[in-house]
Amino acid sequence: MSSTIQAVRGMNDILPDEAPLWEFFEDTVRDWVRGFGYRPIRMPLLEKTDLFVRSIGEVTDIVEKEMYTFVDALSGESLTLRPEGTAACVRAALEHNLLYGGPQRLCYAGPMFRHERPQKGRYRQFHQLGVESLGYAGPDMDAEHLVMVARLWKTLGLTEISLQINTLGSAPARARHRARLIDYLSAHLEALDEDARRRLHTNPLRVLDSKNPAMQELIEGAPRLLDELDEVSLKHFEELQAILRQVDIPFEINPRLVRGLDYYNFTVYEWVTTKLGAQGTVCAGGRYDGLVEQLGGKPTPACGFAMGVERLISLLREAGGLPETSVLDGYVVHQGARADAFAWAVAESLRDAGLRVVYHCGGGKFAAQMRRADGSGARYAVIVGDDEAACQEVSLKPLRALEAQARVSVQEAADIMRSGRQISAAQAGAAP
Repeated sequence: MSSTIQAVRGMNDILPDEAPLWEFFEDTVRDWVRGFGYRPIRMPLLEKTDLFVRSIGEVTDIVEKEMYTFVDALSGESLTLRPEGTAACVRAALEHNLLYGGPQRLCYAGPMFRHERPQKGRYRQFHQLGVESLGYAGPDMDAEHLVMVARLWKTLGLTEISLQINTLGSAPARARHRARLIDYLSAHLEALDEDARRRLHTNPLRVLDSKNPAMQELIEGAPRLLDELDEVSLKHFEELQAILRQVDIPFEINPRLVRGLDYYNFTVYEWVTTKLGAQGTVCAGGRYDGLVEQLGGKPTPACGFAMGVERLISLLREAGGLPETSVLDGYVVHQGARADAFAWAVAESLRDAGLRVVYHCGGGKFAAQMRRADGSGARYAVIVGDDEAACQEVSLKPLRALEAQARVSVQEAADIMRSGRQISAAQAGAAP
């Protein structure tokens, strides 16, 4: 026998028992972004490699180590499976002249790809939800994004997620800080690991993002970018904090928060939790005012965020999983020549009433069908025999409550199933 083929390491299947939780999350998110006026955009999975090298930064972990990049044998182009969504979204907005119509509020969702060591909460194919606002300069848009996310946590019932914010300031402020940081790190060269030494003169800010425990004391003593802020940078950051206090969103200023992508400036932030171990960041973002120009457009302020869907699904599962509304309403059990034909019409009528209904397929004895009905998790068995078919009725049997079975019309069955009310004594008494 030939061996079975398994999924690529770090690229996971979402199985039927788990998929409803994903669908619940996706449905919730669709309503949520619409409620803030964001419009969906869908970008391809493959982009030209240069898009990510120019936007993310050549001296970053993503570009150096994690991108799935290959040369197209037909065109000779270097292509990359997208490792994040912001650059692709900005590319699409520029290519299709979306910014000519004024500022844009955009959102997207889908798989991203990074060749990392798989572990809980970190996969090689992972899913992100992204929100981007192009053409908005003020801290009020930064605040809107944080208000949005706070509302989503509330809608999903997720707690113990805290907000950390920082500012990377303006380009002149970062240049002053960069010079001081290089001097400081150069004076402690023996304490730097290999990655830090390699980035010392190309991307020293990323050294502050190192998770190496041996370097944390050194990082704590490094010059702070907050101390180099000019008036414009400081005003933007202070106004953001004032709005967050006004709308009662708690936050902590983390001066070591820098994010791992080169395109950020001014505001950066992360929403973090202690419930997921090392992979505690569930949403992150900030402002990237130079990216549109960097990718060939006119100078345009912009900001956005992305959240990891797998990590949020883990939190939802821990919080209790699916709401009751996702439970199957009915399972149609039928036996007999006349019953089989009528049962199709019954199932369709119940679906027309907005109910979730399974029609039993595959035949089998009545008892076996009832076991299937019970195992489906449905709230009711909708029983159709030849007697019921002759009267154009059904026998409705509650499967999750101690109530009697009742013979009712299809419309009455729909009303009972939709409302969740108990079967009346009169209805129960009508059952044969």
